Amino acid sequence: MDTPATPEPQVWPSLRARDARALIRFLVDAFGFEETVVYGAGSQVDHAQLSWPPGGGIMLGSARPDDVSNEVSAMAPGTFGAYVVTDEPDTLYARATAAGAGTIREPCDTDYGSREFAVRDPEGNHWSFGTYRGEPRKA
Repeated sequence: MDTPATPEPQVWPSLRARDARALIRFLVDAFGFEETVVYGAGSQVDHAQLSWPPGGGIMLGSARPDDVSNEVSAMAPGTFGAYVVTDEPDTLYARATAAGAGTIREPCDTDYGSREFAVRDPEGNHWSFGTYRGEPRKA
């Protein structure tokens, strides 16, 4: 029986940061994202893509004064939240907290079979990591 291939990621969560370059370093060091591309000069990040090694990733950029009036990019720094799949939540939790992530929920087993934890990055964004991969797609 052939299993259909998983499609390439087409949903890219995005966020804004007060100090995007520092946040990029934190996300790479603490969580293991890979810096794919960063555009911008000096402290300004116009666009960055960080890839998650097992697949997918996020996009981010520096907060700008016009973000408040621009509905496309009006997300305030520190208001982002994401769930990211990992096969090693306990190891990742130790890495993240050693790098300065603030604990929201320590690693635990859920009633739906996942092992997961939640932390806060230096900008205040919430990150949940766990083994739950979602329900299989319908054929």
